[in-house]
Amino acid sequence: MNRLEEYLNAHDLSEIHPSDIAKILKQLDDSEFANALKLVPKDLVGDVALSLPDRYFDDVVENLSVDELSHAVTELESDDQTDFMQELEELDESKASQVFETLDEDDKQEITKLKTYSEDEAGAYMQFEVFTALKNEKVQDVIRRFAILRKANELENVQNLFITNEDNKLRFTIGLDELLIFDFSKTINENIELSQENFDPKTAIDTDDIKDIVQHFEEYDLSVLPIVNTYGVLLGRITSDDIYDIIQDEATEQMYNLAGVDDDAEDDDGIFKAGRKRATWLSLNLLTAIAASLVIAMFTDALQSMVALAVLMPIVASMGGNAGTQSLTVVVRQLALGEISQGDAKRIIKKEVSISLINGFIFAIIMAIVSALWFDMPLLGVVIALSMVINLFVAGFFGATIPLFLKKMDIDPAIGSTVILTTVTDVVGFFSFLGLATYILL
Repeated sequence: MNRLEEYLNAHDLSEIHPSDIAKILKQLDDSEFANALKLVPKDLVGDVALSLPDRYFDDVVENLSVDELSHAVTELESDDQTDFMQELEELDESKASQVFETLDEDDKQEITKLKTYSEDEAGAYMQFEVFTALKNEKVQDVIRRFAILRKANELENVQNLFITNEDNKLRFTIGLDELLIFDFSKTINENIELSQENFDPKTAIDTDDIKDIVQHFEEYDLSVLPIVNTYGVLLGRITSDDIYDIIQDEATEQMYNLAGVDDDAEDDDGIFKAGRKRATWLSLNLLTAIAASLVIAMFTDALQSMVALAVLMPIVASMGGNAGTQSLTVVVRQLALGEISQGDAKRIIKKEVSISLINGFIFAIIMAIVSALWFDMPLLGVVIALSMVINLFVAGFFGATIPLFLKKMDIDPAIGSTVILTTVTDVVGFFSFLGLATYILL
């Protein structure tokens, strides 16, 4: 707690950042956390709560009264207000209802409106706080009005001025840096007509998929994107900080899915919930392991007559599994980044199969020499070499096709891909190696 006091004493309120406070709070135990939270400036409590990992949110709520929570929500921007209220509802519906009733009507309407969007729609991530002007306003009047709003803390993180007509339809987008080089004595429209720049707005519709919005930000290096309805009426904006959060959440979810772990369960403190979710995937993995074992059981006689097969067998399966995971990871990530188009399937499969085959031949030669010298059996080297080429070919093919197929079926390519791939490479690896050994050596 001393660190928090030192930080707060060393900075003016305008210099304090919620993330810095959150970092300090995360290092405290439960008893210290409650006392430290009382030191956080009331205007920043909401931002600090949203900057902390989800598991801390109930601690924040537990230590604040309804009035304190209401004040925290009031100080947030509309999109953050909605996030805060939704988390509060999940934690304590009764308390959330009490807090909601204390908010002013504008905040209530904005929160209610944002909650109508599904989590994959752009509207769910927008904020209503925008700076607008009419095209016939003089630049000096617009700047004066902006200064008043900014000093009153009514606007934050404003990078663009949105020009609308009388019915609030978006006409132009002007960066504040561009606005400053306009002729202040002329109207916005006069400056636009004299300028060589293009101020046509790049927009998104409130019902657009948020994944498409993320791609817009990445492709056009945007800091903010105005959101309109189907009639072109300006509703709000999405800022880059929200996009960063979405990208991070998607990357985390993808990593968890590849490992067969549920991201929602892992974010929860409950051991049994997370354990149950993991057990589901482990159960599936057990079934696939049994399938691979059944293949091995088919060649019990071969294994008993030649111990070398049991020694070398895991190498074939392991190399196939690793090669397949490499292909799988690359394809899943490229799909997530939108780098693979619908017509790219053949190219991707061809590339991954080619890479796997090249590596297959290289390591097949190495293992053929090692096996022949190790067990003094040249034909054993031939068997493991052929098996490795076959298994790495299969690994590259299925490592690319599994996520592409799941994507086509509208299923997250990361979900279940690893389990399916491991099963394929284990079964093919064991079957090809033991089958070839039976045919050639016995």
